[in-house]
Amino acid sequence: MRRVAIAGAGMTPFAEHFGLGIKELVPMAVSEMAAHVDKGLDRADIEAAWFGELTTTDGFPSGILADTCGLLDIPVTRVENACATGNDAVRNATYAVASGAVDVALVVGADKVRESSARGTFWEWAGLTRDMAWDYPLGLIAPANFALHVARYLHESPATREHLAMVAVKNHKHAVPNPKAQLRYEITLQQALDAPIVVAPFGLYDCTPQSDGAAALLLVAEDVVDRYTDRPVWVRGVGLGLDRVMHQHKKDMTTFPPTVKASRAAYAMAGLGPEDIDVAEVHDCFTGVELISYEDLGFVERFEAYTLIENGTTAVGGSKPVNPSGGLKAKGHPPGATGVAQCVELFEQLRGQAANQVDGARNALAHNIGGPTAVSAVTVLSSEKG
Repeated sequence: MRRVAIAGAGMTPFAEHFGLGIKELVPMAVSEMAAHVDKGLDRADIEAAWFGELTTTDGFPSGILADTCGLLDIPVTRVENACATGNDAVRNATYAVASGAVDVALVVGADKVRESSARGTFWEWAGLTRDMAWDYPLGLIAPANFALHVARYLHESPATREHLAMVAVKNHKHAVPNPKAQLRYEITLQQALDAPIVVAPFGLYDCTPQSDGAAALLLVAEDVVDRYTDRPVWVRGVGLGLDRVMHQHKKDMTTFPPTVKASRAAYAMAGLGPEDIDVAEVHDCFTGVELISYEDLGFVERFEAYTLIENGTTAVGGSKPVNPSGGLKAKGHPPGATGVAQCVELFEQLRGQAANQVDGARNALAHNIGGPTAVSAVTVLSSEKG
């Protein structure tokens, strides 16, 4: 297969965009991406597009992308895979470029979560991302679903609620310099611990906000990359993992097997290991999910994730910074856009242009886990072709 590079990246701010819909957010992200292609982009060069989008009240997603971005003469494929949607769209476009089917591909991720009431959204989206025969009738919407895992993890590991709060404090601090982040303010450890309980063990600051937004990437083959940039970021590896849907069928609630499977596939394709990753954007829809994912991604041994947050290892300035953008926790989480936006952040990190720059970053990882913890996507990026 051919090597694949990212030649341009852009995104909207993540926020409660009550005045904007998908029809406005998508062309905003694509236009910013195009403006950031070093040598310019003629949109006629784009041969195909992949659109990661979970749900919208604006109408037919693929047609909206084609119409609003002036891309009526190319195929547009809509990808939906719960919260792994964005990184799975990157994966599909990577395969298309690597195979030789196309030389230049557009990847877009977008979602409009704040289209209905906060309470109603959880129930609407639960029907798309949960088991309708079991989880939905029991009320296992996202907070309750992930709380089952994290409560058991806290029972079996040395980690405590204080460690969850440390993740929230870290990610809020990371978001402050990020102009695209939704929650750009610091919090204290005590604020996080004293916040109202959403569902045990999660307090308010353990939970990601509901967000609207869009993000876009330009993926190009190594044969043509010089037309667009002299500083490409290479897509070195992609992986997707699945697990059983219903919780009573899961063998172990303290790990996410899809993440283990997806990361192993991505590392193998990249020819890299967890020890080579300099910076990561890790799915922190709830703070405890970030801790468990440290272990599933191979950053630390089982039940030792708490040591990384205690020692500052995953803070910017530490040896393995995680979520320098603020993560889902503070940057925001429009599900279809999240994985693409993670890659936007890492594109900027690997080019030395990030708002919260990690010094010397060469290899990076983006990770999502979604559905009833049944799907995960991992993308490994590098400033080196490999």
